[in-house]
Amino acid sequence: MARSLTIGPDRIHDDSDCYVIAEIGHNHQGNLEKAKEMFRVAKQCGVNAVKLQKRDNHSLYTCALYDMPYNNEHSFGMTYGAHREALEFRWEEYLELKRYANELCVTMFATAFDFVSADFLAKLDMPAFKIASGDLKNTPLLEYVAEIGRPMIVSTGGGTIEDVQRAYDTIMPINPQLCLLQSTASYPVEPEDMNLRVIITFRERFPDVVIGLSDHQNGIAMALMANVLGAQVIEKHFTLNRAWKGTDHGFSLEPIGLQKLVRDLHRVRAALGDGKKQPLPNEEKPLFKMGKKLVAAHDLPVGHVLTRDDIAIKSPNDGVPPYELENFIGQALHRRLKADENISFEDLASARG
Repeated sequence: MARSLTIGPDRIHDDSDCYVIAEIGHNHQGNLEKAKEMFRVAKQCGVNAVKLQKRDNHSLYTCALYDMPYNNEHSFGMTYGAHREALEFRWEEYLELKRYANELCVTMFATAFDFVSADFLAKLDMPAFKIASGDLKNTPLLEYVAEIGRPMIVSTGGGTIEDVQRAYDTIMPINPQLCLLQSTASYPVEPEDMNLRVIITFRERFPDVVIGLSDHQNGIAMALMANVLGAQVIEKHFTLNRAWKGTDHGFSLEPIGLQKLVRDLHRVRAALGDGKKQPLPNEEKPLFKMGKKLVAAHDLPVGHVLTRDDIAIKSPNDGVPPYELENFIGQALHRRLKADENISFEDLASARG
């Protein structure tokens, strides 16, 4: 079965352009207008989708964690619960963001961190659902979201291949619209911890689902490598200013970086080509000057038996190629050649019969 996944207007498969998700998360800082500006700029950068994160904080966290003091440079509240509530968009804000995304013609969806949030996003008719690495082992939530019937993108950070297999086995009988993302649950992640070869492992083990990368690395090069290895979905954190307050901004791409990433991912597909080694029309002119041919090294009389010293290799490339050199040595000429004149097989006495 050919791997394929359709999200909104985009069909993702091995021969399509890479599907790029701008992970906005909570980089909007709980500000609706800032979120809309991020949507607009991300669309200008060429992404396919913008993604938020949805949490029902009271059902998601224990009371102890919700009430835990959280007073630091990145905090938006005195407790962790207050911090998370300050960043969370509600129903009317999601409706406005959905309307604005439709106006921009960019796909919008979100990560569901819990059952209440999954229902919230289903009611909004989100075109896809993201599952974070922290829920890779949460089979009840995986089942619940699978039954909604929309494409699922599942990050696999911190998991074993058995954990990924379990998630796959949980989702696929209910909803085969699945994408698995190689991910390392470190924010940011060092290149040596990314293990991009897992993409190959996933492609071999799960040949019927799209494979991608959730990239927390500070830069764009590793995403390009992942695409070459077969990742057809790239999720990358996005911000308008890496100096903004919040833990995710420091490893997020700013607009110029996101624009370059999308541009280069599209170039990768074109650059990979079809694997057939053959000359191209645009190589003809440079190789005319750079390529070589066989010519007479000096004036040569009729009947002369050619030696290696009689033959020179020179540009331009409009004669017999140098790999034929050995076929001329020891042959007699049936016509006189001037220095630098092309040597051809028709010039040999043996060619006259």
